[in-house]
Amino acid sequence: MTAVRRARGAGPPADPGRAASLAQGRASKPDVSSWVGASAGTGKTHVLTRRVLRLLLNGGAPARILCLTFTKAAAAEMTGRVAARLGRGTLMDNRALREDLREITGRAPDKAQTARARTLFAACLDAPGGMRIQTIHAFC
Repeated sequence: MTAVRRARGAGPPADPGRAASLAQGRASKPDVSSWVGASAGTGKTHVLTRRVLRLLLNGGAPARILCLTFTKAAAAEMTGRVAARLGRGTLMDNRALREDLREITGRAPDKAQTARARTLFAACLDAPGGMRIQTIHAFC
């Protein structure tokens, strides 16, 4: 809608940083379907990592999550980011973990979500076949 208003000449242009942040937030919501396509360095891996973390925190089974990307480097980067974030969650004190979960989800976590966050690293390691973050070529 902002693009439409700008194209018509109505209203000031939106802050590009804020617009990008809002779009990234929408794309990382696990309750909607999203296609993330953008040029290098725009935050695709960040958005997809947050989406995976949100899916897991909302009860998604690691073995039922499939992330596809074009390059091996991108798949490895995303796998590393998810594992690092989950691994840190097992070692944080409760206050730091709640703050971390708030940053990921955009809202205060409940007790069940906080408890789940403590076990997600092990759940991903124990998932049959692991969590699948791979290239389109590897998947096909």
